[in-house]
Amino acid sequence: MVLLPKLASFAKAYPEVVLDVVTLNEPADLIAGQFDAGIHIGEFIQRDMIAVRVSKDLRFAVVGSTEYFKSHDVPREPRDLNDHPCIRIRLGAGPYRWEFKKAGKVVTVHVQGPVVFDDVNLTVQAALNGVGLGLVLEEQVAELIMRHRLIRVLEDWCPPFPGFFLYYPSRRNQPAALAALINALRLS
Repeated sequence: MVLLPKLASFAKAYPEVVLDVVTLNEPADLIAGQFDAGIHIGEFIQRDMIAVRVSKDLRFAVVGSTEYFKSHDVPREPRDLNDHPCIRIRLGAGPYRWEFKKAGKVVTVHVQGPVVFDDVNLTVQAALNGVGLGLVLEEQVAELIMRHRLIRVLEDWCPPFPGFFLYYPSRRNQPAALAALINALRLS
């Protein structure tokens, strides 16, 4: 994850502060979960939260293994994904619908496939093993693409979008550790 180096630096700078990190594939109810803050992709954050940008723009990448493409055609547009087994990712209550955009045209595809994961690492491993096509963040597979272990398709249908935001409820008495974390992670 793009934020790990910043979190590591924060932990070294503030050894008295314990960062209790919980990973979820959906926005957490901060109040009910008794969390000080969360980090998520901006579009999933509730409107009543204060949000601070903590990453650059991100892009999705649709990828498959070189072995996979020896026996399958390369999809040219999102609807072609209906002819491919896809490795789906669970966000919240159900599988994420793959969304694409090109020249102002938005296309949502309800992909089908043999597996649904809630972990991006499993998605990448399944793609590497030829299970099907996966949708992951570009930065998560950049090296595998560069090493020709994964092939990226539909790149022109995956525009950048605002990345991760740290979000927290409005509070008059913000904990000092949270203020320091916000300053450490804020995109400059």
